[in-house]
Amino acid sequence: MNRKFYLPVSIVVLLLFIFVFDSCEKSESDQTVPAYIQIDSIGFTTDEAQGTASHNIIDAWVYVDNQLIGAFEMPARFPVLKEGIHKVEIRPGVKMNGITATRIVYPFFKPITLENCRLTPDSITIINRSTIYYDNTVFPWLEDFESESLSIEVGNSSDTTISKTNIDSLVFEGNYSGIVYLDEENPIFEGVSYEAYILPQLGAPVFIELNYKIENIITTGIYAQTSSQIITTPIVNVNTSDKWKKIYINITPNVSAATSALDFKVFFGSVKTEDVENPVILLDNIKLVHKSYSANQ
Repeated sequence: MNRKFYLPVSIVVLLLFIFVFDSCEKSESDQTVPAYIQIDSIGFTTDEAQGTASHNIIDAWVYVDNQLIGAFEMPARFPVLKEGIHKVEIRPGVKMNGITATRIVYPFFKPITLENCRLTPDSITIINRSTIYYDNTVFPWLEDFESESLSIEVGNSSDTTISKTNIDSLVFEGNYSGIVYLDEENPIFEGVSYEAYILPQLGAPVFIELNYKIENIITTGIYAQTSSQIITTPIVNVNTSDKWKKIYINITPNVSAATSALDFKVFFGSVKTEDVENPVILLDNIKLVHKSYSANQ
């Protein structure tokens, strides 16, 4: 006598739900074939009031659905265990103080955001986009050496001057760059921002951007001016380079530590070494950068 055994409908539905749920879980967490993202470079643009568009963006800090995938030196191609539509955010990265070991997301560059980026397993999604400064970025000091007068003056310890050159082989961009000559009779240079600036503190980011091509080490720092004294703080020694480079100098901790300062000046100093007989220092596109006070405090 054959008897047929029937499961209750409720149990069948439950088993079916477990099977479907388990299948979904596996498709999300057990993906073995990655999708790939390729980023060759990140561009950068500015408006007239923001100075040069020269940059040294070398890294892409990549987030997928707000989770950090990694920081990648460009050009880069890397796997992502995701498929379908996802939010991809790329934050431009630089070497802080020109040091390879201190790579950071530059706090003044807007992230590149793709809200609906399709990722396909075993396929490459190429993302080459440009960034800009955040809207609330301000530039209390811009010196591109294109104006008739300079906003950088010679300091008290200097025995040489800074001037402009329009020799094509020496100019970085535009018509002029700043130039300093050192020799045995004039071995010391000190250049100081003509104006003093009130800068945000409490850890708010403050940077100096600079293009340079130098045959002698230069020191970049700040003068913190209090009601009773001027405090000199050297911050970064910039090494020699036989080609033009861009550096992002972090003066945030030094500015924030000067709690009694009324305002600040930026200085560049150099003392001739014996390596080069008559070293030449070329500077361009000096920027003092921070965000508006309302954004930081």
